[in-house]
Amino acid sequence: MDKGNLSIVSEFVLLGLCHSWNIQVLFLVIFLILYLIIISGNIVIMILIITDPRLHSPMYFLLANLSFVDMWLSSVTTPKMITDFLRENKIISFGGCMCQILYVHFVGGGEMVLLVVMAYDRFVAVCKPLHYSTIMSLQKCTGLVVTSWTIGFVHAMSQMAVIVQLPFCGPREIDSFFCDIPLVIKLACIDSYNLGILMNADSGFLAMTCFILLLISYTYILLAIRQSSETGASKALSTCTAHITVVVLFFGPCIFIYVWPLSITWVDKFLAVFYSVITPLLNPAIYTLRNKEIKDAMKRFRRYYIQSKGNI
Repeated sequence: MDKGNLSIVSEFVLLGLCHSWNIQVLFLVIFLILYLIIISGNIVIMILIITDPRLHSPMYFLLANLSFVDMWLSSVTTPKMITDFLRENKIISFGGCMCQILYVHFVGGGEMVLLVVMAYDRFVAVCKPLHYSTIMSLQKCTGLVVTSWTIGFVHAMSQMAVIVQLPFCGPREIDSFFCDIPLVIKLACIDSYNLGILMNADSGFLAMTCFILLLISYTYILLAIRQSSETGASKALSTCTAHITVVVLFFGPCIFIYVWPLSITWVDKFLAVFYSVITPLLNPAIYTLRNKEIKDAMKRFRRYYIQSKGNI
């Protein structure tokens, strides 16, 4: 193909979730409400953990970071999706598309590693309780969080180094509500089949590696719980159940998108919504509804707020 005759694509057209105007209005209301809940819910968790001294422990330090990551992950795609429900032409610039790909894989890759770090924290707490404070020091936790961000950044840049160099000359329609690598690669003016497999393998390798590490960690934890006292086992099992639920909700869509792609449009869209909206929504609900210490912190914060208003 003569590259000199190719026109450069400067923007892409997002086809969105559906074409019906009435359904788009309904989706606008639903996703706006969900996004506001995601932002407010995760902000509340971060404020509680920062302000309540009883929550100044490694587990809640990591949970605050997870809330921040969830909030950022949802913010990469959801505001654009919400505003596009009001537009007939859902246009995104080439630079905006590349930024979405970069941040989705940066934040998503970082969250995968962060979930492994949280599993390691629970492993130490359950299997080596006497050495927990020494092993999971503030310095160690900070280092692990920085490591998760670093791995996410390296993963995202390894993807971007390939994507930005691809020639795009048309078509320019992306059958989704945001730019993602499998969909964008199909629009390149080259035979992209092998490249698509390679790029999916890159994301799939990170997802499967983290998922296997999580399975190993929680297997050891569950085996250790069986040998614990009934009271300690109940508390540990409750905490780990919340973690495992979050892991399944997060990694399930990732595995189907990148490791075992189904190539069914409506399924891909559902998984993308689940990954970018539903998971960040459920994470704060799972951790707050099942966590007694978080609920107690919310009661203390409410009492403090009421007393402060009463003294004014």
